[in-house]
Amino acid sequence: MTVRKLHTAAGLALLLPFLAWIVTAMIFYLKPGYEGAYAFLQPRTYPLGAPLAVAPDTSWREVRCVRTILGSHLLARTPAGWAQYDTASRGLRPHPTAGKIRALVADAISQDPERYGHVATVSGDTVTTTTGVVVTLDWDRLSLSQRGPDTDRIDFYYRIHYLQWTGVKALDKVLGPLGLMLILLLSMLGVRLALQKKK
Repeated sequence: MTVRKLHTAAGLALLLPFLAWIVTAMIFYLKPGYEGAYAFLQPRTYPLGAPLAVAPDTSWREVRCVRTILGSHLLARTPAGWAQYDTASRGLRPHPTAGKIRALVADAISQDPERYGHVATVSGDTVTTTTGVVVTLDWDRLSLSQRGPDTDRIDFYYRIHYLQWTGVKALDKVLGPLGLMLILLLSMLGVRLALQKKK
């Protein structure tokens, strides 16, 4: 195969990836809908009120006290990770019921009803809203994470951009380097053709 034909073949093979890279790069540059898709969601907090007299355990590395719609929370980072304690007994605070999780998340999402709507269902630590956003509670950290249809769509664009097209990890790991090798080959062949023309 001649250099020109090889250059043409490599160019045609890269036509679809190049189009995908151009379109997705524009999306990443303009970032339409990113603000909501990756919005930071956290439980709504309130003033503590009366001071809390808590004697920290010597093994605790960090301590936080906050108050939510569920009351006061004592959060401590231990050698095993974060844990939540009862402010009075200092014993581990039990995992909340579905009703309490619903109340905590409903209070948090009430600050942005356009994105979240209202709580639709509660399943374990996962809450689904009427707008299709899924909110997950990490009780030990007293933190929330959210993921909506727009988040899935943007992640889909990332998979296209990085040639993760098949959904099979082993195969997708080959497609990325293969695309880069074809770009390198295309560039080298282009330089060679340019030098041949000069001669």
